[in-house]
Amino acid sequence: MEARAVAKYVRIAPRKMRLVVDLIRGKTIGEAIAILKHTPKGGSPVIEKVLRSAVANAEQNHEMDVERLYISKVFVDQGPTLKRFHPRAQGRPFSILKHTSHVTVVVSEK
Repeated sequence: MEARAVAKYVRIAPRKMRLVVDLIRGKTIGEAIAILKHTPKGGSPVIEKVLRSAVANAEQNHEMDVERLYISKVFVDQGPTLKRFHPRAQGRPFSILKHTSHVTVVVSEK
């Protein structure tokens, strides 16, 4: 039995989010939350929020024991890219790509 939570269209690049996600893969819930609290990356609060949502889903919808939960799967997919233009020399446009992410956390019982 597993429970999941997904955050879509998060305005942080997937490459930056994957650095944080790799730290918590396979850990217990308490250990993962402690790691996320002390990680000084922009993606940490977002991933913590999704993790807490997955734990709440497991507790409410599937009646799992929170003490026995661990992170079985966690991954970050690329969302749509926002394309913006910024003026540069001689009025020429310079494109800026603003990347988005889809974060998925799956928790299971041991």
